[in-house]
Amino acid sequence: MRFASLIGPELEALLRESQEVPADVLAEIHPEDVADIIDQRDDETAAVMLLALPQEYAAQVFERLDEDRQEALAERIGVRETATIAKEMDTDDLADFLSHAPPALGEKLLESLGRVDPEFVEEVRELRQWPDTSAGGLMTKDFIALDPGGPVSDAIEEIRQLAEDAETVDTIFVTEGDDDKLLGVLTLRQMLLAKPWDTIDVVMRQNVISVPPELDQEDVARKLAKYDLNTLPVVSDGGELLGVITSDDILDVLTEEQSEDVQKMAAVEPMRDGYFDTTLPEIIRKRITWLVILFFGGFLTTLAMKEFDVILASVTALALYLPLLISAGGNSGSQSASLIIRGLAVGDITWDDWWRVLLREVTQGAVLGSTLGLIGAGWALLNSHGQIVALLIGLSIVGLVLLGCVIGGMMPLILHRLGIDPATSSTPFIASLVDVFGILLYLGLAVWLLGDVIVAPEPESLPR
Repeated sequence: MRFASLIGPELEALLRESQEVPADVLAEIHPEDVADIIDQRDDETAAVMLLALPQEYAAQVFERLDEDRQEALAERIGVRETATIAKEMDTDDLADFLSHAPPALGEKLLESLGRVDPEFVEEVRELRQWPDTSAGGLMTKDFIALDPGGPVSDAIEEIRQLAEDAETVDTIFVTEGDDDKLLGVLTLRQMLLAKPWDTIDVVMRQNVISVPPELDQEDVARKLAKYDLNTLPVVSDGGELLGVITSDDILDVLTEEQSEDVQKMAAVEPMRDGYFDTTLPEIIRKRITWLVILFFGGFLTTLAMKEFDVILASVTALALYLPLLISAGGNSGSQSASLIIRGLAVGDITWDDWWRVLLREVTQGAVLGSTLGLIGAGWALLNSHGQIVALLIGLSIVGLVLLGCVIGGMMPLILHRLGIDPATSSTPFIASLVDVFGILLYLGLAVWLLGDVIVAPEPESLPR
């Protein structure tokens, strides 16, 4: 962003002088930096700068702008100018733009593009039939496919001719027939190391890792990472090669999913835009729902304490340890929830592992609780609250930490089993739940251990 702020004024000066940016200047600047510059300008200035760029370069810049800015600039420069930029975009990026643009603008744009390149428009329409968060929504049609029978020397020459329009040339796909049935894959490295007279079907690898078009983007990301691939073909049930997913698209998915999970774990509804790009009313709306739910959860904590107000009034020392106990239970629950949610996200944990998770959380809770319990009991003795209170504090901490680990570990698994995003079991929610059960446990143990010293208050001393 700092680089963009430094070169931005110079680019604007070039525009004022010549109304175009020389190609040799752009060769030294990444499109991402130009996108940052344009994003910092008002719509009118941004539109002028975008139109001054060469069409192919402008397309790369336009692809890197966020959805709202793309829409605003498209409406300002008009359908005709937008179409000149769009025809240089990758099919998957254009499909993403059209999925968020107003339907009227999208149809006019496709109609304009259809008069120039009907095949390109057809590919875009094919991509738009799949949800944005599926493998079909992530794939691109801009890949290189070869016939199996030709020699490697001819194939390399064909790649040279097709490479300019392809999104990736690292992996080459081998198909046959009018239905483009996928037979195998091979890398550019394999082709360069092969003998010129070797045929493609001899060099290619037939065991192809692929995904169906309806697969969710998180599962696509897991498979790409599991097999350490740069590209992943999307194949229909009949074996037809529909498109290709590249690693850069998966990086975007991982960033998006991680942001969404972090927000959910903090009890915030996911926000599509950045912090400063989201309006204040929208942020408030995203936060208020869970805050209200958790606020009412706090009432349950109050009610639990009210049931034991006689104990708290008789043994005032008990109230001093409530924050300590609540934090121990809530923190342990939050830790367990975070570990399980992460394990579910990367595929390390499944519902079938529930009993193993339960066993490990019980074991961890017992060990961690015993450690903290000894510290808490020692603190009670140092404060001269007696052995009974020290025993109560120690037992309560063990129980609370154990409870926190079990709830924090099992809640995400249960939600995952029900088809709900496990990140919804946000740490504040788990902490509130552990608070209620923790207070009941703590004060219930107090009744058992301190029953002889609990004295009911006089009626006149009760609050009216």
